[in-house]
Amino acid sequence: MTKRIRAIGNSAGIIIDKPILDLLKITPDTELELSTDGERLVITPIRSPAARRAAIAKAQRRVVKDHDATFRKLAK
Repeated sequence: MTKRIRAIGNSAGIIIDKPILDLLKITPDTELELSTDGERLVITPIRSPAARRAAIAKAQRRVVKDHDATFRKLAK
């Protein structure tokens, strides 16, 4: 995908398409970290530690639920 920087008032910005925002779970309220390696601009969503812990706990519950029988056999 190729994008151009656009003038937005006295600043410049890049429009990010909704499917990409949805894929990365970025909303207008998501804080973003901008960094560079000297040649590339890297935009990284900042996830709160609490949100990360909640996502991990949800994934753990799903795995345990889906593989409960297997875990019980392995425990024997």
